[in-house]
Amino acid sequence: MSGRLVVCATPIGNLDDVTLRLLATLRTADVVACEDTRHTLGLLKRHGITAKLVSYHEHNETQRAPELVARIAAGETVALVTDAGMPLVSDPGHVLVREVVAAGGRVEVLPGPSAVLAAVVASALPADTWRFVGFLPRKAGELRALFSGARETLVAFESPHRTAAALAALAEVDRDRPVAVCRELTKLHEEVVRGGATELAARYAHAEPRGEVVLVIGPPPPVAPDLVAALDALERLVAAGARARPAAQVVAELTGAPANALYQGLLERK
Repeated sequence: MSGRLVVCATPIGNLDDVTLRLLATLRTADVVACEDTRHTLGLLKRHGITAKLVSYHEHNETQRAPELVARIAAGETVALVTDAGMPLVSDPGHVLVREVVAAGGRVEVLPGPSAVLAAVVASALPADTWRFVGFLPRKAGELRALFSGARETLVAFESPHRTAAALAALAEVDRDRPVAVCRELTKLHEEVVRGGATELAARYAHAEPRGEVVLVIGPPPPVAPDLVAALDALERLVAAGARARPAAQVVAELTGAPANALYQGLLERK
């Protein structure tokens, strides 16, 4: 295939959040496949760009993808955009990328604005390890299971109409779990509200947020290991013939208790 597919991240709010590569790609692409042609037209007009647009959204991507693959095979450049942020990330685009790759085509990705990354940074919550879960499940039981099982920071999209319910489900799991409600990121009325799950559940139960919402939920506090139980286990291993230091290391890895503290505790018991 002599053409290429260029996957383009577009502004999540502020239309000036563009890169020079994005503008050059939109100017020179043979066709721009967009989630909503009217929305993309606003971005193009803002930067004085004229381009041929075709619709590519969740309801027609299966039917539209073969047509776009054929254009790429014929040597054309197809730019793929969504209404905001990176295509494929809780947005259409996977079908087209999959089909182009399957046909041996060239796929380029232009990095750019991301509500997920902006929210993680703005939340002031741990960002060394985090997990994006897309849109939160609707059922309360599934929500509680998700929140209960998380050991890292969670990032999720949520409807403003369901934000209070999601926070209430989180508060049932851990009333003090830290959370940030990031609203209208990069837009005129951008707001980041930080607090505990119970506090924010009460706040939004009486005042539904407006606009696009990203929730960032901090990890639960670490659970202190049961040193007595760990020491008992180490003592049984040594009594069964295990060497004290290697056994202390194994028990430490299994329980989270410090290996040195276990070894010293064993010596004190003798």
